[in-house]
Amino acid sequence: MKFALSTLSTAVMTVTLMGLAASHSANANDDVNTSQNEVAPVVVTQIVDADTPSSLQGNSGIKNSVQENGTQITHTQTDKNLAQKSIIKNKAAPIETQPVKAESNGHLTTLIDPITHKSIENSYPLEVSSLLSLEQAQNILLQVSPKIAANQAAIAASEYETDALKTIDHPLVFARASATAYNLDADVDLSSIKNGIINDVNSSIDGIDPPIDIEDLPDFGELVGDRIPDTYDLKRSGSTTGAGLGVVWPIYTAGRTAALTGASTARTQEAVADSILDTNELYNTLVERYFKAQLAIIAAYLRDDAYDTVQQVDHMAQRLLEEGFISRVDRLEAQSALADAKSESVNANNDARLAMMALQRLLRTDYRIKPSTPLFVSSRPLPDVNYFQDLALNNHPGLQKVAAKRAQAQQLHALSDTGYKPTVMLYGYSQVEKDPSWVAGISASWKLWGGLDKKASLASSNAKIRQADLSEIEVSDNLLLLVEKNWHDVNNAQSRYQALQSNVDLAAEVLRLRQLGLQEGLNTPIDVVQAQTQYLKARTEQAQAANTYVQSLAALMQSCGTPLAFNAYLNAADIRLPTLYDK
Repeated sequence: MKFALSTLSTAVMTVTLMGLAASHSANANDDVNTSQNEVAPVVVTQIVDADTPSSLQGNSGIKNSVQENGTQITHTQTDKNLAQKSIIKNKAAPIETQPVKAESNGHLTTLIDPITHKSIENSYPLEVSSLLSLEQAQNILLQVSPKIAANQAAIAASEYETDALKTIDHPLVFARASATAYNLDADVDLSSIKNGIINDVNSSIDGIDPPIDIEDLPDFGELVGDRIPDTYDLKRSGSTTGAGLGVVWPIYTAGRTAALTGASTARTQEAVADSILDTNELYNTLVERYFKAQLAIIAAYLRDDAYDTVQQVDHMAQRLLEEGFISRVDRLEAQSALADAKSESVNANNDARLAMMALQRLLRTDYRIKPSTPLFVSSRPLPDVNYFQDLALNNHPGLQKVAAKRAQAQQLHALSDTGYKPTVMLYGYSQVEKDPSWVAGISASWKLWGGLDKKASLASSNAKIRQADLSEIEVSDNLLLLVEKNWHDVNNAQSRYQALQSNVDLAAEVLRLRQLGLQEGLNTPIDVVQAQTQYLKARTEQAQAANTYVQSLAALMQSCGTPLAFNAYLNAADIRLPTLYDK
């Protein structure tokens, strides 16, 4: 029975300490996130370049092809009249979405990341064509981004932690089993006991009243002492076994369990909000890199086109010099312009490769990604700014994160308010044997003094609630201002693009007249080169304005917390620039 009570008290103390430790750690900042009861897989892309030369736009000759890492970047030269037309397409072509083929083969495995060459467990290969629309790239990004996968793992960890806390007030059943073997070999000193017995015997005889006067009476103390040895050699050995079952059940915790579980749930909500923030940021980064690559490809194409034109001018200048129509200085100016055009063409091609490399790294492939979704502009006005501001206040994950912070502070306040309330537990223990000993009962415990200061804890939680309320106001103000700024940026980019159309038309007409004048001897080669430069500048500026419109629109959608709404504006756009890579 004594052992049973000792074991039970230890179990009760263990549960009590577990509860106290959990309550003290309730404010730990454990930013972790979601998933179901499965390991979130990581996808490693395996690019299959399934494109053929027929997929490139245009049916005329191919020029200035660059072969690198198995991907061929090819610039096409179309009909000369087409090359001098505006780069704007006023009729939008529908975007066809090709399905992305993901093969998980029913199981996860360990693959090698194509960028870092590190091993990644719980992954599956993904076969993707190198020709991608924006929507396809968005779908792939969700599957291959390490940041998104890490956030999913963090959410899963937080949810598991919440599930673990839900059972903290369930009955705790424990079993005890013991087996002991012993061997005792010791010399016990009995001299003090022996002397004490002799003295006691002699004292007892001397104390007989009346005294017995008998000669030759034996010394009884000595007689007894002779039978008791001075030492005793003690030897014992054997074994014992024992077993028992116990239970401890916290039936009343004053709301501590609910507060702990609520705080953990709120931390999961915060982790989800962080994950959405990261995902929205990645969507925006994808749009930025995707259309920067598209702009760089257009710029490289225009530079190549300009280089071809200057080559023709240089050839004609040589003929005119030989026929005596132009001076040596005019010929040298044409040669200098040709060298500059060649240098600019090489630089533009290098910039295009770099932009495509940035997109490739984001999608974690070992091949160049060829963007097929064109730059676009919508001539229709945007909805009123109030519409987007309402979207931001209802959807932005930054406000969801603030709400999660406030929920955590409220649960911390509820936990602090339980400081002096009792904890009531049922307990029981029984030995497992033929005639067992057992004990059962109920206990209640109160904190009388010590531990965390309840008043300070309540004041701290109230301050955190106030902090969350004020942060919500600040975040809302900043969001409204950011949305308005992005809304104006989109409108400004739209106006800029439309204004540049007249410059493109003018530059194209001037170039046409200068080329005719050169053939008739009315203009010099440098006049044609200057006209070509102005035409190139006008088209490049307009393409840059389209890219500014796209990037501003993506920033507006991100600030509203609805980054995928960008696709709806893309599909509804009525002005699309041509793209080199078409389906």
